[in-house]
Amino acid sequence: MSSLSFTPSTNKLSREDYRRQKDLEAARKAGTAPAEQDEEGKDINPHIPQYIAKAPWYLDTGRPTLKHQRIHEIEEKEKKDNNEWYARGLRLPATTKFRKGACENCGAMTHKTKDCMDRPRKTGAKWTGQDIMPDEIIQDIDLDYDAKRDRWNGYDPSEHSKIYEEYEKIEEARRKIKANELDKQSTTELVKKTGDRIATEFSSDEEEDDEDKYAEKSDMPGQKVNTKTRTTIRNLRIREDTAKYLRNLDINSAYYDPKTRSMRDNPNKEKGAEDSFYAGDNFVRYTGDAPNMANLQLFAWQAYEKGTDVHLQANPTQGELLHREYLQKKEKLKDTSKDSILAKYGGEEHLNAPPKELLLAQTEQYVEFSRTGRIIKGPERAIPKSKYEEDVFNNNHTSIWGSYWADGNWGYKCCRSFIKNSYCTGLAGIEAANSSNLLTVSEFKNDEEFSNKKSLVEIHIENMKKSKSKNVDDSNKHIKRKNLGEGDIQLDTKKLKKALEEEDRRIKQIKQMKNDINMDDRKRPYNSAYMGNNDKLDSEVTEEELEAYRLKKQSYEDPMANYVDEEDM
Repeated sequence: MSSLSFTPSTNKLSREDYRRQKDLEAARKAGTAPAEQDEEGKDINPHIPQYIAKAPWYLDTGRPTLKHQRIHEIEEKEKKDNNEWYARGLRLPATTKFRKGACENCGAMTHKTKDCMDRPRKTGAKWTGQDIMPDEIIQDIDLDYDAKRDRWNGYDPSEHSKIYEEYEKIEEARRKIKANELDKQSTTELVKKTGDRIATEFSSDEEEDDEDKYAEKSDMPGQKVNTKTRTTIRNLRIREDTAKYLRNLDINSAYYDPKTRSMRDNPNKEKGAEDSFYAGDNFVRYTGDAPNMANLQLFAWQAYEKGTDVHLQANPTQGELLHREYLQKKEKLKDTSKDSILAKYGGEEHLNAPPKELLLAQTEQYVEFSRTGRIIKGPERAIPKSKYEEDVFNNNHTSIWGSYWADGNWGYKCCRSFIKNSYCTGLAGIEAANSSNLLTVSEFKNDEEFSNKKSLVEIHIENMKKSKSKNVDDSNKHIKRKNLGEGDIQLDTKKLKKALEEEDRRIKQIKQMKNDINMDDRKRPYNSAYMGNNDKLDSEVTEEELEAYRLKKQSYEDPMANYVDEEDM
């Protein structure tokens, strides 16, 4: 058991040794086992806590001890008073010869040439050997921790007596000057009144007034001494700071109260509180934790009026907890009352409506644009979201429905399928579609219309020429137009011919105006690009003129005129 009296903290005990150590400590506390002894043979009280009995790692000696809890005895060299201090200004007797290793400038051995504080000589003492300066006295004084940091260490108290003597001389001279002034004043009054009586009395109040005069002259910057009440009043503004009323010289800016020297509003409202150097006294009052503190103080006053013993300065923690509990109950009561009103009257669906910004497409956010439409100041324009799901591919498709068009039908581009919501067949579907197209081409290969690949306009013009060559009666002078969106319409051939000539004339006029570079667009007649004859602007467009415009319309205006399917080639 004695072997477990102490084990170093660096050794890790096993489970068995730890149990035996705990049993030994319990036995020592019960008095059945002898107590531990320190290095001096004294018993250590087993009831002392471990954090007191255990020495720290930097004082651990490897054996039980309480020496680290006792006051260390002062060493002999620390016990005796050390009155030694640096001998300032004292020097050793000077030598007559230059010594090796001394300063080349003055000849002293206690410093180097670069550290010499004497005037640089034209020819140093090393070469002249004359006027060699004495060595300084360098003392090695061993100071403890407190002595190194004592600001009055080494101060001679006798030096303070010289200050008293200086002030006493000044006070004595002042009294003599005061006495001479009183003598002159009394002599003048004596001559005026009588020659027999001498007035040499003066009160002690005059001396106090004289001291007040000196006090007025010795004002500190930023302070004002009231000689009557003998109080120092701190000025409200440091003179080096810019005055508040100089922040903005406009008379219509924030109001400045000269009595309290306060300007509550922001003098430069156009800059904003965050960008300006001074934003008014209320800006500090209404920012940070100041509003929360004001609300907490208001809650404490109201709670005290209703009988609750709350004082924010006496017990701020209690006030904070009560205020937090009050806010939680208030929110809970608000939600309860809201639910009860909705349950009674209904209308909950109106609360879930989208915000007004989305309904009206209007916001009050300031946005500044450049000439090119780029946003200079303000939030970026939000990207509109569709109610439909985007980039969602069903049934193994890699493209959406409507990405492919052929023969008037829409389909999927990935598989050339025209059946919506069909399963994607990939390249196999494309090859099947191409093979079906090849069969269709082989069937109509002998067809002249298919081989020439004439457009509908060309076919229509040929039919018109054929109809002109034939002799028709006046009763059969009307032709039919089909499949143009309006149904069967009767067209007059003579009027159609005249409309075609006018359309040709209008197209030539437009081309001539485009080729004329020198022509100013502002001199162009109104609606000249639409119609050649301005006298027909008020008349309605006939079916023959509309047919002529469709026949003469250039091919690049047709969105499908230049469409070529690469897979069909």
